Amino acid sequence: MKRTSSYLMAALALSALGTALAQTSATDEIAKYRQLLADGNPAELWEMRGEELWNKKDGPREATLEKCDLGKGPGVLKGAYVELPRYFKDVNKVMDLEQRLVHCRVTLQGLTLEQATKTPFGSTANQSDIEALVSYITAQSKGMKMAVSTRHPQEKAAYEIGKKMFFYRGGAHDFACATCHSANGQRIRLQELPNILNKSNAQAAYTTWPAYRVSQGEVRTMQHRLNDCFRQQRFPEPVYGSDLITALTMFLAKNADGGTYNAPALKR
Repeated sequence: MKRTSSYLMAALALSALGTALAQTSATDEIAKYRQLLADGNPAELWEMRGEELWNKKDGPREATLEKCDLGKGPGVLKGAYVELPRYFKDVNKVMDLEQRLVHCRVTLQGLTLEQATKTPFGSTANQSDIEALVSYITAQSKGMKMAVSTRHPQEKAAYEIGKKMFFYRGGAHDFACATCHSANGQRIRLQELPNILNKSNAQAAYTTWPAYRVSQGEVRTMQHRLNDCFRQQRFPEPVYGSDLITALTMFLAKNADGGTYNAPALKR
């Protein structure tokens, strides 16, 4: 019996070791794959198209987006994204980048809300102007430190709402964002799940969106990332550009404060 017990313990130990090695190997290989492609990130094509769209006269008013104020003054893009979401006095609310872009397209170019939010998430046959614009705008903050404010009462309120959303459990599986992203060492299908409550993890996760998704052949924004998380939790699909998604983004962005922004990045 003692010998059998010893064999069993040894087998379990080897099995655990094998699993750990497989996970480590998979993580290392994914990292190497990203590094190989990093110098030729296809997101650069989205950035170039986004720049064209930013300077293109569009809508009933035949206007460009060059006067769009993302928080640092009309047309100022450098450093704007690392301070978003933020409170905007002209609308008396907190907005993330995609909300603010929709606002500018409506107020500056004269598009309807339906036109301004058409195709937020693109495909090969149906490109998204929003994904291209987000790629261009966010790239202007590359290398800068995240510095999201919660000084204004509405910014603080948005952060607290986002925090509640992060821990809120529901849906068919009784999941929350925290189910996957509030503990160290969790994985799904060999993919590491960052612990958003850990500052370095939060920084590494948030500062690499938007990103070109190799598996989808598209650049995906933070709004898409959160929509996909809700889909996997079996929650109803969030309304694009909703205040609740901005609040959740505020929570994630603030947790990433101090991290160096490095996107558009590359994801599997």
